[in-house]
Amino acid sequence: MTLDAQPFLYDIGKRTDYVGFGHEEQVEHIKAYVCKPSSITDKAVIVIHDIYGWQFPDIRYIADLVAAEGYVAICPDFFLGKKPWTSADHWAEFGDWLKDRDPTKVDREADVVLKYLKEQCSAKKIGVIGFSWGGMAVHHLMLKNPELMTGVSLYGIIRDSDDRYNLLNPTFFIFGEKDHTISYEQIILLEKKLKQYCQVEYRIKVYPGQVHGFAELKPEDMKPRDKPYIEEARKDMMNWLKTYV
Repeated sequence: MTLDAQPFLYDIGKRTDYVGFGHEEQVEHIKAYVCKPSSITDKAVIVIHDIYGWQFPDIRYIADLVAAEGYVAICPDFFLGKKPWTSADHWAEFGDWLKDRDPTKVDREADVVLKYLKEQCSAKKIGVIGFSWGGMAVHHLMLKNPELMTGVSLYGIIRDSDDRYNLLNPTFFIFGEKDHTISYEQIILLEKKLKQYCQVEYRIKVYPGQVHGFAELKPEDMKPRDKPYIEEARKDMMNWLKTYV
């Protein structure tokens, strides 16, 4: 089936039964969802999931969106088989759950995925995007891994490191104005410190009225006024990738 970018950009809505255009694959010790474009390419994007994991339908939909724009898209299981968060879990237990799912400890897995993309997919230009937990992983990788040509971190930042501003390659930070997990003060601090320390291109954009997770597929009760901002964030994400990958 030929992938067409247009439906992905405008077809907004929760898809609990979404299967996807790609396939699951074992990449050394990591399971991954892989979707390839209809034409041969040497460009690839790693899509890092949020707390709901690599099999969550919404994140696979995003991977398919990226593939429809001409990239090999891979969404690896960076939880390495550990149970993802679910809507039935209790937030009081989130801290304990997170202890062995640290988004700043994904370097080995990132190297495995990079090797696969280069050797098995002939990728020469590779970027990374991530959502929430995955956004924090992107922030970390853009500080540590020079092989990644660019990154897009969607509502995820590293808060507890003094050296979190010296990015290696261009990075785009996307936030919602009404995100309950990232305060406006934290965004202002990030911008201030990046201006002071960052030597590469970066961008920070806050989308009016939007909450945490807005750029992924919205819940079924989404408000129509959110739709333009979801589309805008997706277009901005893809335009950033196209600029640097």
